[in-house]
Amino acid sequence: MDETHISLAHGNGGRYMRELIEEVFARHLANPLLDVQVDAASLPAMAGVVMVTTDGFTVQPLEFPGGTIGSLAVHGTVNDLAVAGATPLYLTLNAFIEEGFDIAQLERIVASLARAAREANVVVVAGDTKVVRRGEGGGVYLATTGVGVRPQHLQLGMQRVQAGDVILVSGPVGDHGIAVLLAREQFGLSGELMSDAASVFPLTQALAPLDGLRFMRDPTRGGLATVMHEICRATHLQVRLNQAAIPVREQVAVVCEMLGYDPLFLACEGRIVAIVAASQAATALASLQALPQGRAAAIIGQLNTGRAQVVLETELGGQRTLQELEDDPLPRIC
Repeated sequence: MDETHISLAHGNGGRYMRELIEEVFARHLANPLLDVQVDAASLPAMAGVVMVTTDGFTVQPLEFPGGTIGSLAVHGTVNDLAVAGATPLYLTLNAFIEEGFDIAQLERIVASLARAAREANVVVVAGDTKVVRRGEGGGVYLATTGVGVRPQHLQLGMQRVQAGDVILVSGPVGDHGIAVLLAREQFGLSGELMSDAASVFPLTQALAPLDGLRFMRDPTRGGLATVMHEICRATHLQVRLNQAAIPVREQVAVVCEMLGYDPLFLACEGRIVAIVAASQAATALASLQALPQGRAAAIIGQLNTGRAQVVLETELGGQRTLQELEDDPLPRIC
């Protein structure tokens, strides 16, 4: 393929589109189940509860410290399966590419996606490309569907959460949001902070054997605080968080203080929030901390009876109620 930029012809179903699919997408994503000559993939029989999730990705910039929109698409999709208790297995991929987009950058993004898929032990089994006119897109948008299998015996959900349960987070919060913000070089700021974007499957697998595991979630858009509000609404319990216990990197805290952001509302892409029975909290924490990705895991709060709200016990000994997120502090973050 001699072209250097995407043209509308790359979406017309002809030679240019075939070459784009074969020489960029299929070359990097090749696996025995991916056949670009058919319209539907055949999957092997799966034992267990089949789980399906779908997601879209519009991050800006498309490449940032710690990842690209391609690797983010893989991590975001497999993580939704993992926190549901499933083993991620398969992905489908839709790419919406803007006319004029640099093909070299597109290849870097697809290569990044392919590496992330291999590391997560998932394969892309089907896909599609579309080209939109110049000015009608943001360079590249990606949409994915993920398929995984959950063991029959593993039952998770907010309906299992009880008063007295303990809240854990697997690592520092807000890294992804601030890493992407710094990559935009807005407000005269820049930095080397890396996004936390990664597969959380090793973390969820470490907790899965615990019969006191109630619920898991990856705190993406809206961050940790938004997950807490979801739990309040679903359980009618009060969430009490210990601010001093919540891990936040110094660079994230400094940028948030400068710009007026709250790290509890910023996106993470490689963390989990877990609710476990109090009797197994110490075991759960040790299981997370035994993994490289979970070394900074912490117990950050608990569920109580009382008014269904999110209460933050501050480092100064006071408390404040965390209101639900309304504005979007960092649009196009994932």
